[in-house]
Amino acid sequence: MIGKIEKTPQLSLLEVPLTTFINLLHELVILCKKIKWDEIEKDFEKYFSEIGRPSVPIRKIVGLLLLKQVYDESDESVVERWIENPYWQYYCGEVNFQKKGPFDPSEFVHFRQRIGEEGAEKLLQLSIQLYEDEVDVKEVLAETTVQEKNITYPTDTKLHKKIIDKCIKIAGKEKIQLRQSYKRTVKELMLLVRYRNNPKRKKKANAVARKIKTIAGRLVRELSRELTEVQKSFYEKQLSIFNKILDQTKTSKNKIYSIHEPDVKCIAKGKEHKPYEFGNKSSIVNTKNGIIVEAMAFKENIYDGDTLPSRLDQTERLTGKRPEVGNVDRGYRGRKQVGDTKIIIPAPVKVQYQRAKQRKRFRTRAGIEPVIGHLKHDHGMIRNYLKGTMGDAVNTIIAAAAFNIRKYLNRIKVLLKSFSFSFC
Repeated sequence: MIGKIEKTPQLSLLEVPLTTFINLLHELVILCKKIKWDEIEKDFEKYFSEIGRPSVPIRKIVGLLLLKQVYDESDESVVERWIENPYWQYYCGEVNFQKKGPFDPSEFVHFRQRIGEEGAEKLLQLSIQLYEDEVDVKEVLAETTVQEKNITYPTDTKLHKKIIDKCIKIAGKEKIQLRQSYKRTVKELMLLVRYRNNPKRKKKANAVARKIKTIAGRLVRELSRELTEVQKSFYEKQLSIFNKILDQTKTSKNKIYSIHEPDVKCIAKGKEHKPYEFGNKSSIVNTKNGIIVEAMAFKENIYDGDTLPSRLDQTERLTGKRPEVGNVDRGYRGRKQVGDTKIIIPAPVKVQYQRAKQRKRFRTRAGIEPVIGHLKHDHGMIRNYLKGTMGDAVNTIIAAAAFNIRKYLNRIKVLLKSFSFSFC
């Protein structure tokens, strides 16, 4: 059942209306009046059941979810800040000042799982609609980036050590007596693996790493023997991940780099300071005036040129128009036409006029790079904490929506500042 916020609650002497002490020309107040909240509630109704206890009101949780990404807060901190910020309360539909938290932070997890990628796209579409006639997708700029997952830098020895720890934990939980836990042995071995690139230590460190792998395999096999059929079915997925990690070699394909995030991919982007990044490939398409009209996360590390069809489809789905021209870099070589969209890639040109025209076009295309920088450092894409491939998609799309909203808020700030100066 969908929860509702009372738009005209009964006045009380013990409660203070927000409009009596907030600045009604604040950028969040103006943005709040610009957004069509009734349409949002209608769009998200289908994700809720008609029976059961009332949910958190849609406007409240959607508003807080966007504020969380706009100001790069965590699930916990955005709820804490909401209590002390009357503008955030007004933006989320409250009439009176609230002294208690709106809901438990875990509600964000349930809501993101409920709406999925489809619901996140509706929030991106909402942010695009703020600009009305300014969204010109006749010629767009496209780029891909890596959204890193919240995992440590993976090494085989680290993974084998984690397998040992997990096996001991499962054995303790199911009250299985292992022949040997290897706790002290593994602790000593891990100290010997350090500085393995030192020529004097390399041979011994490699032998120790093989020993740790042997112990991990021994514990996995013993655990498989001791577990009952019912217990095996419960831990089947974990055990299969353990076995795959133990079987993989340096040259294996589709390697597992994290036990708790097995879908993470190793992506080489050619950066000198960071040759490899571990996460997923995400794509961004924006207009010449910097409005993001497409954001998508991919499960596989596919070639950039092969990402274009689905990305252009999403752009058409969100804006109602299909781009005529797409400006891309040389990473998209081999794609000159995708459907009705012409793909332009930098290439040598002999005629001076055409060369100057092309240089101007691709200088404009380079403007997408700082946009990606803002998405990462200001809107939570630099490290993704959400679970699984669905978490990758939701985080990418909502970060793009937050970028558009933040851009609109900055525009309101500039207009208000110029308006106030004109009356000084």
